[in-house]
Amino acid sequence: MTFTDQQKILIVDDAIINIQVLNELLKGEYRVFFATRGSEALDIATTALPDLIMLDIMMPDMDGYDICRKLKADPLLKEIPVIFITAMSQEQDEVLGLELGAVDYITKPFNLSLVRLRVRNQLELKRQRDILERLSLMDGLTGLPNRRAFDECFDREWRRAWRKGWDLSLIMLDIDYFKAYNDTYGHIAGDDCLKRIGSALAATLGRGGDFIARYGGEEFICVLPNTDTAGATAMGEKLRTMVEELQIPHQTSPISPSVTISLGVAHVTPDKGVTPESLIEQADAMLYSAKRDGRNRVASLPG
Repeated sequence: MTFTDQQKILIVDDAIINIQVLNELLKGEYRVFFATRGSEALDIATTALPDLIMLDIMMPDMDGYDICRKLKADPLLKEIPVIFITAMSQEQDEVLGLELGAVDYITKPFNLSLVRLRVRNQLELKRQRDILERLSLMDGLTGLPNRRAFDECFDREWRRAWRKGWDLSLIMLDIDYFKAYNDTYGHIAGDDCLKRIGSALAATLGRGGDFIARYGGEEFICVLPNTDTAGATAMGEKLRTMVEELQIPHQTSPISPSVTISLGVAHVTPDKGVTPESLIEQADAMLYSAKRDGRNRVASLPG
């Protein structure tokens, strides 16, 4: 298993000695992050998206229960399993932790063999849930992320752009005259066309944070974090050219002897005056503009 494949654990404890003990126990098998304050823990959780959080209850700025409440109230973080680590052993303390959504409760001083087993069990459960979740977010035909996966990615990137003051761009695209393609070559060929184009689009996106999904039918959508209009338009042209170079025959297209795509680009720097829905609507409007102006082109607003 490579370093990047390792599951991630966030240890939250204001006692450095406890972090050192747990880090020494877990660092060989997992990627370990740590925080000594609640606010720091929430920031790291949002950025690193750990697979498990080990959370001390007695913290200086906010206690572990409050941190857990905030984690479970955040759509991005609520599914991360939490194990409370504490010196308190009263039954009511454990009940409260489990009621708040924790999956386990470990008391200090640590039994290291028991800690290792409990962590391993929770992370294996998390791995299995992640596999099922990935399958539910995949388009069965193209193998790309599906509409639900786009919704989750877009929400996540919108909130990240808002927090960091980043640009955020969308590219909405569809295959030109695809109904005519299906009518001419049949639906099996149409499915193969969708798969080839989906693979080409995914291979063209260069950066790790860029995202593409099948939006529905012959329509696809790209999320480009930290990308302005010029960058998104350039990427759109790159996608358009890549599909054109596939040279998939389309004898009934009135604009080209091969399959082409039209693309609409939208860009925003999230603030109080805009909504996620408005960015999608702008991308859709630009796609309509590209099709109205002749297809096989990229349309975007200046800026």
